[in-house]
Amino acid sequence: MRKIEIAASIGLICAIFFGSVSELSQTLTYLQEDVLRLHILANSDSEEDQALKLKVRDTLLEHAGILFEGCDSPEEIRERAVMQKETIRLLAQEVLVQNGCDAEVAVQLVHMDFDEKQYDEITMPAGEYDALRILIGEAEGQNWWCVMYPPLCLPAAGQILSDNETAEEYFDEETLDILENPPKFEIRFKCLEWWDKLKEKVSDFHFSKNLKEDFTETPQNGSTIEKETDNGIGTSQRGVSK
Repeated sequence: MRKIEIAASIGLICAIFFGSVSELSQTLTYLQEDVLRLHILANSDSEEDQALKLKVRDTLLEHAGILFEGCDSPEEIRERAVMQKETIRLLAQEVLVQNGCDAEVAVQLVHMDFDEKQYDEITMPAGEYDALRILIGEAEGQNWWCVMYPPLCLPAAGQILSDNETAEEYFDEETLDILENPPKFEIRFKCLEWWDKLKEKVSDFHFSKNLKEDFTETPQNGSTIEKETDNGIGTSQRGVSK
């Protein structure tokens, strides 16, 4: 009876743990789908090019509200980003022209990995996000990233401040808690990372196993395989028709 109670307790703990991790995973997925990051790569690491990068940043953030005005869903955000690519490129290019730089600007809409990043009082978790990528000239300098939409990053006196009011309007309480109190979720983030790696290993194991079975059962070009039939051993020839 004692063993049954212990097993039941362990089962309950595991259920609560995996339920919590699953809920966090779902919340992070929604967060990653609901924002558009901004990623700017400077022409080089020279002082002039880095200063230009920040000027491009400030201009784009100042226009973010207008560029994405009326967008109420992730789908609309992405559609608008595609529609506004040329406008965004021209805004960035104008900054360079005004500062005597003849480098070209390219704009891409990509899906990429981001590390955890803190912007004033808001911390965006690490993960895969859609991003508006601005490449200045050779794009070989240090990069800068923030959130393009919703407009959470506000340029102010040479630094970037978080727009908490916009965050409160856009995100639910659970997501806001993750953004504003990351230490509170640190252990669960680690558990989620461990859980994702475990699932990946299991997936790779099944793939390798199935691949091995395919190679065992499927002959190579021009080879013969032997298999047991009702009348004994039958031989079949398989290959590539010529």
